[in-house]
Amino acid sequence: MILIDTHTHLYSEEFDQDRTQMIQRAIDAGVSRFFVPSINASHTQKMYDLEVQFPENIFLMMGLHPTYVKENYEEELAHVATQLSKKKFYAVGEIGIDLFWDKTFLKQQQHAFQHQIQLAKQHKLAINIHCRDAFDEVFEVLESERAADLFGIFHCFTGDFQQAKRAVSLNMKLGIGGVATFKNGKIDQFLPQIDLQHIVLETDSPYLAPVPHRGKRNESSYIKLIAEKLAQIYQLPIDEIAHITTQNSKTVFGI
Repeated sequence: MILIDTHTHLYSEEFDQDRTQMIQRAIDAGVSRFFVPSINASHTQKMYDLEVQFPENIFLMMGLHPTYVKENYEEELAHVATQLSKKKFYAVGEIGIDLFWDKTFLKQQQHAFQHQIQLAKQHKLAINIHCRDAFDEVFEVLESERAADLFGIFHCFTGDFQQAKRAVSLNMKLGIGGVATFKNGKIDQFLPQIDLQHIVLETDSPYLAPVPHRGKRNESSYIKLIAEKLAQIYQLPIDEIAHITTQNSKTVFGI
């Protein structure tokens, strides 16, 4: 059984004490590929180092995370563009809009999101969307860029059924992670109405650990717990969940 973690922050300082062992644990558990999102320029070298260490397993994205859109965001966007022109990436991400922490830079977040979508189109790459308390704002930008060459993943999808259908209509897969295992997660209530061809698995480690590890550090080996939950939700064997979601990830990332 092959599993894919389509979103994991392996460079996070929370893994500084045992990063190599944690990644090996996940590989031993059947996780063959890790897709690593970028958040800002300060983490780029750590990402490159990981790629060198695990060249068969680690696949990088490049982008500016919305919570890092500040006064210097144009410099950060220039860094993203430069990196995309220099080497191979598998998506532009993690990009989007986040109004949970701060609404000060909404206009800049919208501009950064749209600009990076255009970079993704230019490089024929998927996008990986971060959306928190901002579905209306994210959909507004997506609709303005709607096209056959716009596609990707709605990372850590926590919306409702209508928002899920809208995301799918925009060529987005839904990134399903630990939230699906939470009692109050709610997405398990409508997921069976979304065809499995629109779903990919992710951990978002070190964040959002699935039950029974909720509240603790998440890691990529826990992707199997998410697959098990989806097997319950869809009433399918876990091998089939793994196979279909792995194929979906290959479609998005072009592997």
